[in-house]
Amino acid sequence: MSFSAKNYDFKGETCIELIAGDFRALIAPFNGSNVMKLENTALNIDILRNDLSLSPEELKAAAEVYGMPTLYLPNRLSHGDLKTSDAMYHFPCNDPLGNHLHGFLHKRCHTIDDMYVEGESAVAKTSYVYDENDEFFETFPVSFKAEFVFTLTADGLDYSFTLTNLSKVQMPYGVCNHIAFKAPFTNGGSGANVRLQVPIGDKWELSDTCIPTEKTLPLTRYDMMYKEGDMVPVLQDIDNDLYTAEMNELDGKPFYGVIVTDKVTGVRICYEVCDVMKYWIMWNDHGMKEFFCPEPMSWNIDAPNLSGDPAVTGYTELAPGESKTVTERIFVR
Repeated sequence: MSFSAKNYDFKGETCIELIAGDFRALIAPFNGSNVMKLENTALNIDILRNDLSLSPEELKAAAEVYGMPTLYLPNRLSHGDLKTSDAMYHFPCNDPLGNHLHGFLHKRCHTIDDMYVEGESAVAKTSYVYDENDEFFETFPVSFKAEFVFTLTADGLDYSFTLTNLSKVQMPYGVCNHIAFKAPFTNGGSGANVRLQVPIGDKWELSDTCIPTEKTLPLTRYDMMYKEGDMVPVLQDIDNDLYTAEMNELDGKPFYGVIVTDKVTGVRICYEVCDVMKYWIMWNDHGMKEFFCPEPMSWNIDAPNLSGDPAVTGYTELAPGESKTVTERIFVR
């Protein structure tokens, strides 16, 4: 069984290639530390949406719909407003619905800090320091450090993401992974045979501008298809289905995450997240592009501006010098 961690030249940009047993991952620091490819060669499955024929510039322009980008901040801010306990910030409205969408961290060129093999793990570490050198700092003058650790083993990919507040003010803490799974992910498979299971709780009503009304809705038969693992996540338009996260079950054991199954082969992709992630939002760009995004979010859409209790909205802050880490895992059964 082979293990390696090395530089990988992608059309002039330096990436990281991790190999551990049958798994191979490509990490793109130039594109916000995106996991631009994750495959299992023995099972002949390609897990994340990717297109290596695209140029680095094309991938950066579409950072949210390939691989596994990490967002700071999650989803939308109504009218671009971000209210913290000690300040009000106004982000540019880059969403046709009149909101700010997705933040900026996933669009930055990150630094490769380390890569190595340790035992039966291939490891890569990247980071980004956000300060006055960033073009967005005039809009959001709250410095921080983002640190990523990717650990590939023969079982799959482990990921951790740490934010540290380097400023002297309160830092809003909200993170999301806009992960894009392929469907089909098996060689020669069909999207019609892919099923998605999501442990949903409350369903949140959204306004015409995709902002929570702060009302919840009764679960319909459609919603229960997520819970029961019967949802076909492509070939239909899934447009921001938003739910509170609950505990799932995998092979009779508690599992906090989503499960994607190919019904023909029985192969399951398991995406486990930590309990900091309190919401799931599902989206597939109208459903005909052979990918879907079950996005875990630490706070609800527009959480800084919602009136509800932070225990419900997920809104939280980092004090000066404070850090917080999220962990996730992708493996196959």
